[in-house]
This record gives sequence, structure tokens and C-alpha cells, in this order.
Amino acid sequence: MAWYPKAAIGSAVLESLVAHGKEDLNKRILKLVRLQASLSVACPFCIDMNSFEYEKSDVSEAEIRGLMGEGGFATVDSFSAKEKLALEYARLISQTPVEIPEKFIEKLKAEFKEREIVILSTTAAQVNYWARLLKALGVPPAGFSDSCSIKNRQ
Repeated sequence: MAWYPKAAIGSAVLESLVAHGKEDLNKRILKLVRLQASLSVACPFCIDMNSFEYEKSDVSEAEIRGLMGEGGFATVDSFSAKEKLALEYARLISQTPVEIPEKFIEKLKAEFKEREIVILSTTAAQVNYWARLLKALGVPPAGFSDSCSIKNRQ
């Protein structure tokens, strides 16, 4: 990115366009969505970065291990129904091709306000953007979560 500063600036502008106000989704659900998108696209840098300081967003190590485990978020009892819906949405957005069933969209609209859906969508899309860019450039994990006990599970 240092070779092409305009790409870095453009990426920063993209992320800054989605403002998160005090009435929007909480930090926990946004952290979970970032983690799920990172895991869905298998981006080591993104997993490293988005698992950093997970506890500051009220996410537990057991919850992260659940996300990383074989059954994924569905096996984690501490996730609320709303959080599981957001995690499933992040997973669906992160798959190729992106296919989101109409029935799922109906459930999403019943649980989240329009602005919240936009924030969920752009949050997952940002992780997908960064994952693809960083993987294309061969960027390795940066060590954000080196002190984290889940680090070696990536």
C-alpha cells in the first residue's frame, strides 16, 4: 500500500463514509460481523486485525473460538438471535457468488432498521474489500493479536 498511497487513501475514504452514530448498532455486533466476514473469506490479516482487543467489544474468547469452530456461530449459545442473524448475513455477503434468499431478507428487515442493514452490509463489504486487496498483494498478518490466546487458531 505504501507504493500506491492513492489506493490507501481511497480505502480510508470508503471506510469513513459509513458513519456510526450512538443510535446505531453496538460495538459488539460490529466486531462479530467483522470477525465472521474475516473468517468467511479466510483472510489471515483480517482475522488477526479483527480479533484484536475483542474483549473491549464484550466478545469472549469462547465466542471467537465458536466462530472459528466447525459448527460456527450456530453452536454459540451466548449469541442472541439478532447477533446470529447478523452473523449469517455477514457469511452470506462474504460467499461467492453472493446469494441472499428473499426469506432471509424478510427476517433481516423484521429485526433490523434500514440504516442498521446498511451498516451491517457495508461493514461486511469493507472486510471483503480489504481481504481481497490484502490477499492479492500478499500482505501477511501484522501481529495485532500476538498477545491473544486465540492467535494460533488462525
